[in-house]
Amino acid sequence: MEQKNDFTKEIADRVLVSREEIQQAVARIGAEITKDYEGKELFVIGVLKGGFMFMADLVREINLPLQLDFIAVSSYGSSTKTSGVVRMIKDIDKPLDGKHLLIVEDIIDSGVTLKYLKEMFATRGPLSIKVCTIFDKPSRRKVEMKGDYVGIEIPDEFVIGYGLDYDGKYRNLPDLCVLRRDVYEKE
Repeated sequence: MEQKNDFTKEIADRVLVSREEIQQAVARIGAEITKDYEGKELFVIGVLKGGFMFMADLVREINLPLQLDFIAVSSYGSSTKTSGVVRMIKDIDKPLDGKHLLIVEDIIDSGVTLKYLKEMFATRGPLSIKVCTIFDKPSRRKVEMKGDYVGIEIPDEFVIGYGLDYDGKYRNLPDLCVLRRDVYEKE
């Protein structure tokens, strides 16, 4: 296990996925996407806020011309559990007609948000819609949702880092870490 800095020790039990493992997964996914979309018009949509780090790393690994935009939605607020209700905060700025759409998300957990996004974007005329995630937590699914490009499957732990947060904090950790229970559980 990689040694954690002092800040990480204060809030994390352990590193679940190291930054090196993350980088390897991002490179692998980028190569797969480059191969699959060769000769096609790719439009990449990053789901804010959590997906921004992964998307920034991913698009640098995709060796194709592409367009990108961001969408912001929320189903968690400051809770550790999804509310099940997806709230649109920021929509994309460009039309999707005739484009191959790739939705980039930090984690597939309950699947509620991505199901909502896929259904919403399907009404806008794209040629195809695929989902890409760096982390997948299939044990937490509430709806049927499978990523087309998946980095690393993780267990049912509350994780932070590499874009994932707790109450808006800890996104800046370079590794994926397990958040200490005493940080989020009330006595």
